[in-house]
Amino acid sequence: MGNMLLVGAGGFLGSVARYLVALAVPFAGTGFPFATFAVNMLGSFFIGLLSELAVSTTMLSPETRLFLVTGFCGGFTTFSSYMYENAALIRDGQVFYTTLYLAGSIAGGFLALYSGMLTAKLWT
Repeated sequence: MGNMLLVGAGGFLGSVARYLVALAVPFAGTGFPFATFAVNMLGSFFIGLLSELAVSTTMLSPETRLFLVTGFCGGFTTFSSYMYENAALIRDGQVFYTTLYLAGSIAGGFLALYSGMLTAKLWT
Protein backbone atom coordinates (compact mmCIF):
# COMPACT_ATOMS: atom_id res chain seq x y z
CA MET A 1 0.00 0.00 0.00
CA GLY A 2 2.86 2.37 0.81
CA ASN A 3 4.35 1.96 -2.67
CA MET A 4 1.03 2.81 -4.29
CA LEU A 5 0.82 5.98 -2.20
CA LEU A 6 4.36 6.95 -3.27
CA VAL A 7 3.50 6.45 -6.94
CA GLY A 8 0.17 8.25 -6.53
CA ALA A 9 1.71 11.25 -4.75
CA GLY A 10 4.47 11.49 -7.35
CA GLY A 11 1.94 11.15 -10.17
CA PHE A 12 -0.18 13.92 -8.68
CA LEU A 13 2.81 16.27 -8.51
CA GLY A 14 3.93 15.29 -12.01
CA SER A 15 0.48 15.98 -13.43
CA VAL A 16 0.36 19.37 -11.71
CA ALA A 17 3.84 20.16 -13.04
CA ARG A 18 2.70 19.26 -16.54
CA TYR A 19 -0.27 21.60 -16.22
CA LEU A 20 2.00 24.40 -14.98
CA VAL A 21 4.31 23.95 -17.97
CA ALA A 22 1.28 24.17 -20.26
CA LEU A 23 0.34 27.46 -18.60
CA ALA A 24 3.90 28.80 -18.76
CA VAL A 25 4.58 27.84 -22.37
CA PRO A 26 1.87 29.33 -24.56
CA PHE A 27 0.80 27.63 -27.76
CA ALA A 28 2.07 30.75 -29.55
CA GLY A 29 -0.41 30.41 -32.39
CA THR A 30 2.16 28.64 -34.54
CA GLY A 31 0.39 25.31 -34.58
CA PHE A 32 3.36 23.63 -32.87
CA PRO A 33 2.65 22.18 -29.40
CA PHE A 34 5.66 23.70 -27.63
CA ALA A 35 4.43 22.84 -24.11
CA THR A 36 3.93 19.16 -24.89
CA PHE A 37 7.28 19.03 -26.67
CA ALA A 38 8.97 20.67 -23.66
CA VAL A 39 7.29 18.24 -21.25
CA ASN A 40 8.33 15.24 -23.36
CA MET A 41 11.95 16.39 -23.58
CA LEU A 42 12.17 17.32 -19.88
CA GLY A 43 10.49 14.09 -18.82
CA SER A 44 12.84 12.03 -20.98
CA PHE A 45 15.86 13.83 -19.51
CA PHE A 46 14.66 13.36 -15.93
CA ILE A 47 13.72 9.70 -16.30
CA GLY A 48 17.12 9.01 -17.86
CA LEU A 49 18.95 10.90 -15.12
CA LEU A 50 16.98 9.43 -12.24
CA SER A 51 16.92 5.87 -13.56
CA GLU A 52 20.66 5.86 -14.13
CA LEU A 53 21.29 7.30 -10.65
CA ALA A 54 19.01 4.65 -9.16
CA VAL A 55 20.78 1.81 -10.98
CA SER A 56 24.39 3.03 -10.84
CA THR A 57 24.55 4.66 -7.40
CA THR A 58 23.01 4.46 -3.97
CA MET A 59 21.74 8.05 -4.25
CA LEU A 60 18.11 7.00 -4.74
CA SER A 61 16.36 4.48 -2.54
CA PRO A 62 13.85 2.14 -4.20
CA GLU A 63 11.07 4.20 -2.60
CA THR A 64 12.49 7.47 -3.94
CA ARG A 65 12.78 5.90 -7.38
CA LEU A 66 9.13 4.84 -7.25
CA PHE A 67 8.10 8.35 -6.21
CA LEU A 68 10.22 10.21 -8.77
CA VAL A 69 10.51 7.88 -11.77
CA THR A 70 7.27 5.93 -11.75
CA GLY A 71 5.16 8.56 -10.03
CA PHE A 72 6.40 12.04 -10.91
CA CYS A 73 7.81 11.28 -14.38
CA GLY A 74 4.85 9.02 -15.16
CA GLY A 75 2.42 11.77 -14.22
CA PHE A 76 4.46 14.40 -16.01
CA THR A 77 4.65 12.45 -19.28
CA THR A 78 4.38 8.82 -20.31
CA PHE A 79 6.61 9.66 -23.26
CA SER A 80 9.60 9.52 -20.91
CA SER A 81 8.71 5.93 -19.93
CA TYR A 82 8.31 5.06 -23.59
CA MET A 83 11.79 6.41 -24.37
CA TYR A 84 13.34 4.65 -21.37
CA GLU A 85 11.80 1.32 -22.37
CA ASN A 86 13.15 1.73 -25.90
CA ALA A 87 16.61 2.52 -24.51
CA ALA A 88 16.41 -0.62 -22.36
CA LEU A 89 15.51 -2.69 -25.42
CA ILE A 90 18.47 -1.23 -27.34
CA ARG A 91 20.78 -1.84 -24.38
CA ASP A 92 19.63 -5.47 -24.36
CA GLY A 93 20.35 -5.81 -28.09
CA GLN A 94 16.67 -6.11 -29.02
CA VAL A 95 16.77 -4.07 -32.24
CA PHE A 96 13.72 -5.76 -33.73
CA TYR A 97 11.57 -5.13 -30.66
CA THR A 98 12.85 -1.56 -30.39
CA THR A 99 11.85 -0.89 -33.98
CA LEU A 100 8.50 -2.60 -33.47
CA TYR A 101 7.82 -0.65 -30.27
CA LEU A 102 8.84 2.72 -31.74
CA ALA A 103 7.03 2.38 -35.04
CA GLY A 104 4.09 0.42 -33.65
CA SER A 105 3.46 2.91 -30.86
CA ILE A 106 3.51 5.88 -33.19
CA ALA A 107 1.49 4.35 -36.02
CA GLY A 108 -0.78 2.32 -33.74
CA GLY A 109 -1.31 5.24 -31.38
CA PHE A 110 -2.30 7.52 -34.21
CA LEU A 111 -4.66 4.90 -35.67
CA ALA A 112 -6.21 4.28 -32.24
CA LEU A 113 -6.66 8.01 -31.69
CA TYR A 114 -8.25 8.50 -35.09
CA SER A 115 -10.47 5.44 -34.59
CA GLY A 116 -11.64 6.87 -31.28
CA MET A 117 -12.44 10.18 -32.97
CA LEU A 118 -14.42 8.42 -35.69
CA THR A 119 -16.26 6.36 -33.09
CA ALA A 120 -17.15 9.52 -31.15
CA LYS A 121 -18.69 10.97 -34.33
CA LEU A 122 -21.23 8.14 -34.22
CA TRP A 123 -22.76 9.86 -31.17
CA THR A 124 -22.64 13.43 -32.49
